[in-house]
Amino acid sequence: MKKIFFSIIAAIAISTTYAQTLNDALLFSQDNLGGTARFRSMSGAFGALGGDFSATSINPAGGAVFAHSEAAGTLGNSNKVNDVNYFNSLRETNDNTFDLGQAGAIFVFKSTDNNPWRKLTIGFNFQNTNDFNNQLFAASNNATTGIDQYFNQLAQGTPLDLLNLRDNESLDQLYQFLGENETEAAQKALLAFQGFLIDPVDDNDPDNTAYNSAAIYNTLDQQYTEATSGYNRKFNFNFATQYKDNLYLGLNLNSHVLDYEKTRRISDIGFDETSTVKEVLYEDTVFTSGTGFSLQVGAIAKVGPSLRLGASYQSPTWYRLQDETREALTVFRTDPNNANGEIQENLRPRVINLFEEYRLNTPAKVTGSVAYVFDKYGLLSFDYGYTDFSSASLRPTSDPAFNVENNNIESQLQAVNSYRIGGEIRLEEWSLRGGYHFEDSPFKDENVASEKTGFSAGLGYRFGGTRIDVSYDRTQQEFGQALYPIGLTSVANIDNTINNVNVTVTFKL
Repeated sequence: MKKIFFSIIAAIAISTTYAQTLNDALLFSQDNLGGTARFRSMSGAFGALGGDFSATSINPAGGAVFAHSEAAGTLGNSNKVNDVNYFNSLRETNDNTFDLGQAGAIFVFKSTDNNPWRKLTIGFNFQNTNDFNNQLFAASNNATTGIDQYFNQLAQGTPLDLLNLRDNESLDQLYQFLGENETEAAQKALLAFQGFLIDPVDDNDPDNTAYNSAAIYNTLDQQYTEATSGYNRKFNFNFATQYKDNLYLGLNLNSHVLDYEKTRRISDIGFDETSTVKEVLYEDTVFTSGTGFSLQVGAIAKVGPSLRLGASYQSPTWYRLQDETREALTVFRTDPNNANGEIQENLRPRVINLFEEYRLNTPAKVTGSVAYVFDKYGLLSFDYGYTDFSSASLRPTSDPAFNVENNNIESQLQAVNSYRIGGEIRLEEWSLRGGYHFEDSPFKDENVASEKTGFSAGLGYRFGGTRIDVSYDRTQQEFGQALYPIGLTSVANIDNTINNVNVTVTFKL
């Protein structure tokens, strides 16, 4: 309802540029460890095993391993901790989210004659593939670059005449005009100019396109917060079959729903006495929403009584997305012509930038799996995955802004190898499980993002036709994040740790 409400009360500027960047395209291309508690407790190493709802998200042939029709649901808690080092100042944030992480049902239709096709299974599974709820806080009293430099660099090249209000023209009207006819950079230049944060080099020339920051400082007391929310959910329609006793084949048709919101807030104080700018507050929000489609094919083969081999292919996800942005700038400044001293410039356009719909194609993924089953006593399983993130692309490619981002994707991202290993020990009705997972950095420069590592553990208890599983998994990764893409490119070093606890109830139908 929030987006609808703001769209009604605010003017909407239809922009021809896009808020999407390489980092967001990568974020929407990645899947976190998710699904049932049994799957998570073995770190998702299920490609050659099947018989689990989330296993079909890796290898659709796993649907045919089910012996009976079943249904399952998973509830979980995710705790995300970010330790941020910014100019040698340490800050920690902690975020908790409760959610329905998985729900599904599968129906098994067995052959009643000597047909070599032993069974057909049809399943449906909903699963959170990515939880975007997160927050981080960076602060330092020794910051060397302020948000003024972000606005100043964006303003370069914008004619001064575009930034002056006409008679009876409001800030909202000019801001909307620039969004419809110029660029986001021109909109931000308008806010900075009208807020006296930047000055034109020649204020008497309407064709002036060069600007200087009005802020004077050596170091600043700077605080930056970033809060994200939303989800990436996959609705999986699974069709699988068993041929004779040793071969399983499957197909997934996947529908994806994405909803993402990111809000950044920054404040700068501690300017020099000679600076007319005394304090700057800036906030911007981007909403991204859309749907996508993908498909998967896979096979599992029994090689002897204990060995299982699996292979699967996941197509790119073809997304159709749309972005909305809004922003506000507040500048506290002095004015020698004002007897009251300090003036507060509030520039909060009641305008939402609504961008044209665009497409994101995520990279394909192939997975090879092997498992060894120790009769009724337990099992060991290993999955290897390969994804080339440099093949992700934003479309239409005829758009110059997308060409720039696609070149960045190709030059900065790389192919990623992922490894998952898991094991299970069965003690009558009880099952004990554990796992480990590792994934290469998607960036060629590992200072931007390190490899991702984690471990997991869990247990299960079966009584009658019902099973309860509990899991704990932990994932850790380090990032080097520039606060803004230009101007204020100071890097915050982030140590991100995610702790998840999940409970799944499974029962026969």
